[in-house]
Formats: sequence, structure tokens, C-alpha cells
Amino acid sequence: MNIDKIVLNELLELLSENKASLFNEISAERTNHIHVVVENLYQEHNASAVLRTCDCYGINKMHVIENINKYKVNSDIALGAGKWVETESHTQGEQATLECIKTLRKRGYKILATTPHTDDYDIYNVPIDEPMAVFFGTEMDGLSDEVLNEADYKVNIPMYGFTESFNISVSAAILLSNLRKRLESSDLDWKLNEAEQTTLMINWCKRTLIKGEQIEQEIRRRIIEKEL
Repeated sequence: MNIDKIVLNELLELLSENKASLFNEISAERTNHIHVVVENLYQEHNASAVLRTCDCYGINKMHVIENINKYKVNSDIALGAGKWVETESHTQGEQATLECIKTLRKRGYKILATTPHTDDYDIYNVPIDEPMAVFFGTEMDGLSDEVLNEADYKVNIPMYGFTESFNISVSAAILLSNLRKRLESSDLDWKLNEAEQTTLMINWCKRTLIKGEQIEQEIRRRIIEKEL
């Protein structure tokens, strides 16, 4: 018996038909093949815009490194994206960046450092065959030396003007758009599997329903008691 599937079906029945349909449709387009990592963003509008971009391109998780600046979201800019995109914070002092990289590597992710100061790879030829964590830094200083030194790939976004770099939220949009298109054209298995979709939709239901956490616990309790 798949308890999670039963729980999800009961939770979906508590939503409107349109909302339940949207959850099924959108979760099927989510991916864990790409994670986004932001390092020490200090401007709320940038942090919020990147989060919103992640949702728009089906990115399931964004990591936040906070060893200098506290991550804040402007709800007017994010437009509720924080409700749909999982965020994981890394806050272990000066070692937060290295701990984040270590954690991602253990999970099988290649580290991609976005920087205009590289000719190694660009958005059109960086390898996409393995799961990747794409790191973005501040507009003023870019990524830390820790990320640049530890990166498996350094990637740039081709530019043709005088300005050295894009706004970080624009960089995220350009890069994620291109990577998404490349994944869609590949034969890689890059979308969430059924179990991952189920878990994701359960979390969405809990955030949508009033007292969603309590409702889920009650449903699980009833299912377990019924099986005893």
C-alpha cells in the first residue's frame, strides 16, 4: 500500500478541482536535475526575482548561502514563489559555502559557477548529463573564491556590449531558460519521478490548506489505524 499516494488523493479532494489539476500538471514539469544556489544576496528584489524565476522554469529547489548577508524575500516581487519552490539554507558561519558545496556533491550534483571571467564553458556547451547546482553571487563581487575554486564547471553568458555582467535575476533567467531547453531536447530522465511528485504535491497541499500540517497528520493516523 502506498500511504503517501492515499494521503495525497485525500488532500487533493479538499482543494478545488482547478487547483488539484494545476498541482498535477505543474509537478509533472518540475525537476531536481538543476538546483539553484544563491550566495550572500543582500538585495531583496534580486533574491525574490531569482526565486520567482526558479518557479517559472520548474526548478524544485533553491539553496541559500547566508555566511555574510541574510536572505530576505520581497513578497511583491516573488509573487508567492516561496510557496512552490523548496528552499534550503546554509548558515554555518564562514564555512557555509563549503558546507553547501559538500552537501550538494554528496547528493550527486556537479558545481556550476556562473562568472563572466571564464572561457571554459558558456550556456550552450556546459555539460548537462549529470545533475547540476548552478551558483550565483552578488552583482558587486560575484561568487566567492571558495565557489570558483571548487567548481566543476565555470560558465559564462555570452555578452556583446560594454557592461561586464547582467543583473543576477536576468542571469538566472537566461541560464535556466537555456538549460531547460537543452534538457527538453535531450533523452535524459530529468523530471521528477512519481514518488517525488507525490511528496511535492503533499507539501503544496499542506501550504495551501488551512492547518494543512494537522490535516495531513490526521489522514495518516486514520490510514494506519485502519491497517492495524
